[in-house]
Amino acid sequence: MIHFNRNDIDLMPYVFRINLINSVSGYKSANLIGTQSITGQPNVAVFSSITHIGSNPPLLGFFMRPTTVVRNTYENIKETGRYTINHIHEAIVNDAHHTSAKYDKGVSEFDQTGLEEIYRNDFKAPFVFGAPVQLAMSYVEEYEIKANNTILIIGQVEHIYVEDHLFRSDGFIDLAEGNVAAINGLDAYAVPESNERLSYQRPNLALQK
Repeated sequence: MIHFNRNDIDLMPYVFRINLINSVSGYKSANLIGTQSITGQPNVAVFSSITHIGSNPPLLGFFMRPTTVVRNTYENIKETGRYTINHIHEAIVNDAHHTSAKYDKGVSEFDQTGLEEIYRNDFKAPFVFGAPVQLAMSYVEEYEIKANNTILIIGQVEHIYVEDHLFRSDGFIDLAEGNVAAINGLDAYAVPESNERLSYQRPNLALQK
């Protein structure tokens, strides 16, 4: 196996290091976060750091880089308290990835890609049309990660929209059926072909599929 120690990592060229460290955590969720400024300017950006915080209340978190430069998503969330999370599926991977480009605040990524914004139930943030899973989120709190000055944003799920054919009777959402993508590293996208569900595990209980 190839081996790197901490000293090796510290001496790596910048791009090599970020490619490596962003890959070693494994596959990550691929999502588009939609926001809107207080003046009504929509924004959408790709994020791979969204994570489950808890189910009761329903909370999700994601990480923001340091705000020493303009972060339109962060500013819009702090101003309005609202945002959406939209799963990236195979057909929109290219457009979703382009939202990582750093456009000026007055430019909407919806206008620069083939992504289409939609609005639901007067919620003050745009959803991404065609995303198989769409979540309406409200800002709850944030925490500074002192080790690298990133910010953990925690939000509460207010509304869930799921395509009918992905939803199962026990609440499970079959993401593979929806061709939902995952991210490997910074710029590689993978689309799972199938799911294998296994039984809840207890001591001395045989595994069931």
